Amino acid sequence: MTYRFVTPAPVRQASGLTAEVYRQLREEFLGPVPTFQVLSAVPELMAATWSLMREALLAGDASRADRELVATAVSQTNRCRFCVDAHVMLLHALGEHDLAEAAARDEAPAAKQDLVAWAQASRNPLTAGWTDDGHSAELTGTVFAFHFINRMVSALLDPDLLPGGLQRSSVVRNVGGRLYAKVAREAKVPRTTVERAYADLRRVASNADGLLSATAQHHIAAVVSAEDGIHPARPADWAVDLVRDLPALDRVGARIALLAAFAPSALSQGDVALWRLSHPADADLVRLVAYGAITATEHVANTAHAALI
Repeated sequence: MTYRFVTPAPVRQASGLTAEVYRQLREEFLGPVPTFQVLSAVPELMAATWSLMREALLAGDASRADRELVATAVSQTNRCRFCVDAHVMLLHALGEHDLAEAAARDEAPAAKQDLVAWAQASRNPLTAGWTDDGHSAELTGTVFAFHFINRMVSALLDPDLLPGGLQRSSVVRNVGGRLYAKVAREAKVPRTTVERAYADLRRVASNADGLLSATAQHHIAAVVSAEDGIHPARPADWAVDLVRDLPALDRVGARIALLAAFAPSALSQGDVALWRLSHPADADLVRLVAYGAITATEHVANTAHAALI
């Protein structure tokens, strides 16, 4: 696994809140996986992200298979290859082998087509007229969780879980799923509500103090609303054009936040190098990407008029 731009501290050196999150991940998920390790420079953000994913995807009585399918569908529409691979494997872990392979092909059986279409429509919520549509808090929370997680992962992780993309082999997916079957199928008791977990993530990730001016923050929110989840054909040029009128001190950070919101895998070494001239710490980069990711997620949430907001 290759981390892009940041270097998480070794798991054995973790302390405080980071160590506690890692303990919970070992006990209740797949261990301290890269999805969360890459956030470890900002422990409160890592904890809030884990809490939302746990309460939405893992805990409670809603169908785990349906939630994993929603996580996979949102990851497909956000073009997050890493997350698609991970959650296809988890469908295998739940014993849903046919569903897993259909999801890997971006397909769905007839009985699940409406659920998949609903999840994927959330990428362009204004265009699609997307709402929570009476779905459970767990399903809606899973949509929100993966709009955020997909963007963080695509910006800060290499897309391959295994060398050479071996995780995309159906045999490897199936075997990997079986290895995690026990932990994947264990019932998790909720610790908080999905609503509260999402509110905590929104509070932490929306804090751009010391990163972006109020003018830049308003501009980013306006662009996210106006562009409504498009996939820019040429993200680098697109982002440059959209920050030209901002004050010079805001352009680099606003460009990175917009890439995080729309095309996080397009974030480049050059973008990060320019940012680090004024903000050298890994924590500031993670916070900036999180700001773009949560702004895009909030666009989905606000359009849905869901009970979670």
